[in-house]
Amino acid sequence: MYLLFVILMVIAALFMCFIVLIQNSKGGGLSSEFSSSNAIMGVRKTTDTLEKLTWGLAVFMVVMSIATAYVVPTGSTKAQDALLEQAQKEEKTNPYNLPAGTAAPKAATTPATSAPADSAK
Repeated sequence: MYLLFVILMVIAALFMCFIVLIQNSKGGGLSSEFSSSNAIMGVRKTTDTLEKLTWGLAVFMVVMSIATAYVVPTGSTKAQDALLEQAQKEEKTNPYNLPAGTAAPKAATTPATSAPADSAK
């Protein structure tokens, strides 16, 4: 069901791009190239139809987005459980996750080895 909604959303988005491109803009747009559709319905009817189709597609995409959010598959619970288990394990083994008021363990210090100085210059 989720995949069907996603496919419908992609088709609607592509169709929306096409519809917006053929609308008559201030510069004439691509709708001036489709003179046969203008001759059949008239320029004003074509503009009204394209505008209604644009709004219809926008509403369809919003409704499909909401519907898709309700049918999102929840098959990734194992991955979330694995992350939760790893975080809990790190919390137990990390010495810096101590309650407030306790001192953190001191870092192990190793004596620095000094290189022999060349005094013969």
